[in-house]
Amino acid sequence: MTDLTTPSPPSSVPSAPSTAAPEHPRRWAALAVLLTAEAMNLLDATVVHVAAPVIHERLGGPVGTVQWFSAAYTLPFALLLITGGRLGDAVGRRRVLRLGVAGFALASVLCALAPSAGTLIAARAVQGAAAAAVIPQTVGLIRAMFRGPEVGRAMGTIGPVMGLAAVCGPVLGGLLTHADLLGTSWRAVFLINVPPSVAVLLATRLLPEDRAPRPPRPDVVGTVLAALGTGLIVHPLIEADAAGPTVRSWASLAAGLAVLTLFVVQQRHRSRAGRSPLVEPGLFRDRSFPAALLTSALFFSVTTGLMMVAVLHLQLGPGTGTLTAGLTVLPWSAGLAASSWFAGARLVPRYGPRLMFAGLAVAAAGTLAATAVYHLTAAGAYPWPLLGAFAVMGLGFGTFTVPYFSAALADVRPQETGSAAGLLNSVQQLGGTLGVALLGTLFFHTRHDSPSATPAAARLAFATGAGLIAVTAVAAFAMTAGRGRAPAGRGR
Repeated sequence: MTDLTTPSPPSSVPSAPSTAAPEHPRRWAALAVLLTAEAMNLLDATVVHVAAPVIHERLGGPVGTVQWFSAAYTLPFALLLITGGRLGDAVGRRRVLRLGVAGFALASVLCALAPSAGTLIAARAVQGAAAAAVIPQTVGLIRAMFRGPEVGRAMGTIGPVMGLAAVCGPVLGGLLTHADLLGTSWRAVFLINVPPSVAVLLATRLLPEDRAPRPPRPDVVGTVLAALGTGLIVHPLIEADAAGPTVRSWASLAAGLAVLTLFVVQQRHRSRAGRSPLVEPGLFRDRSFPAALLTSALFFSVTTGLMMVAVLHLQLGPGTGTLTAGLTVLPWSAGLAASSWFAGARLVPRYGPRLMFAGLAVAAAGTLAATAVYHLTAAGAYPWPLLGAFAVMGLGFGTFTVPYFSAALADVRPQETGSAAGLLNSVQQLGGTLGVALLGTLFFHTRHDSPSATPAAARLAFATGAGLIAVTAVAAFAMTAGRGRAPAGRGR
């Protein structure tokens, strides 16, 4: 199995002439390019949380569109990440990265110019599809550029960037919407993507070209089955309203499970026939990687769902503006940034995967503290103690994120890189989508369009989030059981 802390063979043998790996000083600059592209795409998954009520007010439509402003991005993002990873394996990771960044920039402009809620949701879906071509290329290109202990250090930067980008989105969304730059209001939330996209495109010359040793053939049937099955499950969850589930929604859920079962059968048949499946079967040789996927889905459903509930409560309850809502979650972002850095620099090398459980314990404490704040806060009052609770939550989430990603990728083999990166990121985004659907629906169902019920709705959502953190800890234990006490990043 691949050991991320010791020299390993090259992750790919290009089938066509390719650019050599950059010299040492340029490797870290190239890594910065990859992290910028990754942060830019992941930031967009949450940047509309604060701006969503303003967008709904300006563009109109039913209240359910508030959830779709986020879900329309994260759903295709999640569904196509595995395909994006396999495309990088097949035709070259730098090439796919460039196409994805260009498509993301174009879709961002379309979002900013959207005249209606339906048009914006469609453009957000295109954004998500383009982002799915970008994110999976990071792991493969890092392995192409770095060797030995540098691989572990470079990989260790992914987790903090992913976590920090996810929670900084609402802060940036609030600042940009409130600033109303040149009268753009919420449209600046999307226009801000264009400059970094252009910068990344210009800087991709620093990256080597890289592809799998045995480029896989496209699995069109598998892609369609995975997308269709997941969409049939997630769509009714997002569309759920105060009336509760309907016969149609239950039918959609059942059909989605049936299609995903067919997908599993199709993948096994394709692998036995000697053809390249969408998901590499070797990733499931033991329980570690499947448990890592479950851990990712649970963890990011909590962080993404609770972040959305927090900003919705602030704007629909106390009636704070977008700037205040964005600044209120700033302690969350600051705590995550500080703990991610400290965990990566000091704690992970010493404690390894065990640090995940300390992070989850701190996050659960912060979530329960926020639940108590919502219980004690009167309707219409600004909940000042939330600032402290959010800071504790951020510290816990950041402490968890770094060892989690190191442990999740520790045993991935070179030929599994594209599939693993796509699948891991796909489950992360799917978890975020489910978190928005489940916790958002729970919030709206309890609130019943009554401002006085908003604190109670937020309290119920955060209490549910605390329960999900406990389940995440169980999944993380299954992920690390049998690995001993070796620091994260060491293969078994």
